[in-house]
Amino acid sequence: MSAWVFPTTADAGMRVYAPNLSTLMVDAALGVQSYLMSTSAVSRIQELPRHTGEWRVRADHSRHDSTMLFVAWLDEILYRNEVHQQWLTEAHLRIEESTEGLEIIAQISWVNGSEIEREIEIKAVTTHELQVSQVDAGQTVPGGHEDVPDFVGPGWYANVVFDI
Repeated sequence: MSAWVFPTTADAGMRVYAPNLSTLMVDAALGVQSYLMSTSAVSRIQELPRHTGEWRVRADHSRHDSTMLFVAWLDEILYRNEVHQQWLTEAHLRIEESTEGLEIIAQISWVNGSEIEREIEIKAVTTHELQVSQVDAGQTVPGGHEDVPDFVGPGWYANVVFDI
């Protein structure tokens, strides 16, 4: 055989806690962008002109699955950054369910992404160790990592790994 599997460190993980699924989506989007940008860009972003719009997102493969909707949302954030140079600064979203599946309808504010200095590039949102779950009142989700605190419900949490 001429094939071998080996470990790699070309990924980064993110844990998100929120009181509801919509806020979890927004916090995850802002969290991934915070990871991408340089420290100097953090202060500069406040000076840039804002644009507004509506983004709609669905999970094509599992239309009724909130976990795959989470992945589709983060994919959309990365796509908008890379292809359209739209850097999300604020979002208010709702998740609607119909017979066609779940859909995010987001009222967003964004700045020109070409003005944002980035320190890292994310190639993809993976499903490795992916979790998006509702947490019952009094239930504890262990942080699992040195800098990640425990979370006590009620609320939602997500674990996601990015290929960098």
